[in-house]
Amino acid sequence: MIPYVRDIAFEYGRCDQLSPLIRRVIANNPGPFTYVGTGTYIVGRDEVAVIDPGPDDPAHLEAILAAIPGERVTHIVITHHHSDHSPLAGALKARTGAPVYGCAVATPDEDDGGVKMEAGHDAGFRPDVSLCGGGEIAGPGWTLEAIPTPGHTSNHLCYALKEENCLFSGDHIMGWSTTVITPPDGDMTDYLRSLEAIRERGFSTLWPTHGAPIREVRPFIDAYLAHRQERMDQITTALAAGPARIRDLVPRLYADVDARLHPAAARSMLAAMIHLTRQGVLAADGEPGPDSTYRLA
Repeated sequence: MIPYVRDIAFEYGRCDQLSPLIRRVIANNPGPFTYVGTGTYIVGRDEVAVIDPGPDDPAHLEAILAAIPGERVTHIVITHHHSDHSPLAGALKARTGAPVYGCAVATPDEDDGGVKMEAGHDAGFRPDVSLCGGGEIAGPGWTLEAIPTPGHTSNHLCYALKEENCLFSGDHIMGWSTTVITPPDGDMTDYLRSLEAIRERGFSTLWPTHGAPIREVRPFIDAYLAHRQERMDQITTALAAGPARIRDLVPRLYADVDARLHPAAARSMLAAMIHLTRQGVLAADGEPGPDSTYRLA
């Protein structure tokens, strides 16, 4: 069982001091993909970095600026291009003059009219400074290391705050829920590799963009990995009875889940199928896709 952390004390628009170097303001955009809302982090004092300014919400912009009177924003830092993370970067840059740091998506997803698995994409996201290959940014008394963590999206970055041995984990690891992996931009193989890389860093705290901090980091990541493996084991066990398509397996493997969520479960299963095919565990009739027939290799 994943030891979810779901209790969080907050008020929308209020700035909370979370640690000596970290403050947070939560946007009023609760929902099925955002939990209580987007948590925008402010790192440092006097000259600060703002991590994931959030959705295009003028009230949230004013709340961020009200939290730093007399201080200067020197870095606007983005974990990835989803619409609950990056759209406000442009307005914050216009008000502060700070450049935007992050990683652009090489091939943005298109809206295919299918089931929505996320809050949407910020198709116009273009950082001023690319951190796709990693790198460091710094201010007085703080240093952030960009760590490429593809999986949830191809351009996802986490940021380690060296002075506090903590990580701003974006949507890569969330305390309240598992992370959505939706092909083609989401990739299960990359995601599992990124999880293992973060686990080995030995961070003392994870600060997700949505929800409360994770303090027991290694056990939490171990449970995250075990959950993904359990889902893949369910697939291989089901396919031991014979070839099947995703649409055949979802009602069986997600029988305890509201049927309205089965289309979303199918997208998640597709990510697992692609991964297992790469690993040589499964075979598909042609390129693995949502309508392919899968069998044990």
